Amino acid sequence: MAANWIDRALASVAPGAARKRLLERQAFEKLARAYDGAAVGRRTDGWRSSSSSADSEIASGASRLRDRMRDLTRNNPHAAKAVAVLVNNIVGAGIRPRAATGTDALDNRINELWEPWAARSDADGLADFHGLTTLAVREMIEGGDVFVRRRIRRTEDKLPVPLQLQLLEADHLDDTKIGALPDGGRIVRGIEYDAIGRRRAYWLFPDHPGDTSVPLSRSLTSARVPADGIAHLFERQRVQSRGVPWGAPAMRAMRDLDDWTNAELVRKKTEACLVGVVLGADEADQGVAPTVVDAEGKTIEQFEPGLIAYARGGKDIKFNQPASTAGVSEWLRAQLHIIAAGYRVPYELLTGDLSQVNYSSLRGGLVEFRRMVDALQWQLVIPGFCEPVWRWFTEAAWVAGLIPNPVVKVEWQPPRFDAVDPLKDAQADLLMLRSGTMTLAQAIARQGYDPASQLGEIAEMNALLDRLKIVLDSDPRMMTKAGTAQPDPNDPAGDTADNEPPGKPKPKPGD
Repeated sequence: MAANWIDRALASVAPGAARKRLLERQAFEKLARAYDGAAVGRRTDGWRSSSSSADSEIASGASRLRDRMRDLTRNNPHAAKAVAVLVNNIVGAGIRPRAATGTDALDNRINELWEPWAARSDADGLADFHGLTTLAVREMIEGGDVFVRRRIRRTEDKLPVPLQLQLLEADHLDDTKIGALPDGGRIVRGIEYDAIGRRRAYWLFPDHPGDTSVPLSRSLTSARVPADGIAHLFERQRVQSRGVPWGAPAMRAMRDLDDWTNAELVRKKTEACLVGVVLGADEADQGVAPTVVDAEGKTIEQFEPGLIAYARGGKDIKFNQPASTAGVSEWLRAQLHIIAAGYRVPYELLTGDLSQVNYSSLRGGLVEFRRMVDALQWQLVIPGFCEPVWRWFTEAAWVAGLIPNPVVKVEWQPPRFDAVDPLKDAQADLLMLRSGTMTLAQAIARQGYDPASQLGEIAEMNALLDRLKIVLDSDPRMMTKAGTAQPDPNDPAGDTADNEPPGKPKPKPGD
């Protein structure tokens, strides 16, 4: 590093200090260059970054992010498909609970209460528990977060369990509520914390602040709701209090793609308006467009698709040649890859384009996506939505005298992933069962079924087959009735030594 004029001036009066200063500057420059992302220069001009907290960044743009993401989901087909893919894979047909108290009679009693209650759990009366789960996850993906409010009902409401659930969009939180509390707690943008930082309450608007259908009856005064009656579902990417729309990294790419598509469409329409120009028209025809006379006999000029215009002078006709754009499909595919990455979904699921994949590459690409979905189910949706609802359900059932204990263990079963090739997956499961690396209950649970009920049905079916003296062979292509073996369809001899009844010696070669 060369010495600057300050170093030279300092060296003339204090050489030692100048040398130390120069060495320190060299060490600092080496440290600054250790990470290219931290370098400052011409290539990083315009790179804006902030060291503010996650809550500060979210508060400054959360409302606009929600509004823009909802607009994209309404009007952009790629955004709508990305949200649908995430919801379908995370929730699917539903995340189902099974009581696991260890007592069969109590488990059956709780499960019998759950089924009719789940069908009437929506406070709006429009969905069941699985429909509420789907809507909650969709709101979280599209709007950043969603609130689930516990609604205790009266006995006169004649519900299986006196409880219902109300979903509230992120806009219901009064983020203007900020301040310190006398007991040492604080309110941070509508969320109230106690002195040690635990969530104590939420300040919620009873009506949606943006609802213009009932402006006179709409209440714009937020009310305090205890935190034990609210389930706040959102994804934490930093130490933060609220979430952001999942498609935020792809918002600009989707908007730019929309603008490019519209511009390209307008350009094509404009080029299609003029087919050709005839050179050699009469001197009186001064316009570029053909002469058109309206009902009053006035001459007007207009452009329209398929237009052939007549111009003055010349004896020729020239046809319009629309410009061709090379590489459009490649550029469009690259943009869709960017959008898919922003939403964390595979490109093939976002677009439905399977032209560049085969069985192995598609299955390999789905492995990571399914691992992500599995993590979201068990680390986000189940603890953030399903577990609070189950706790409210058991507490309400206990208060109503329907179960003896409000603390009931539960096992959750997310939806199964459909196989790309069912035969290969079934063969893999069979090998794992036979090798002892997976139990039958685990195999049944992977298919999205209740192992206990499924094993019970299998036992009943086996007992029925035993009474009818029908035995299903280990080979699914063969079945024996009353101990009589059926020929193997793949055996040209029709009957092999392996099908001989027990006790009869197998024929020797040459017999």
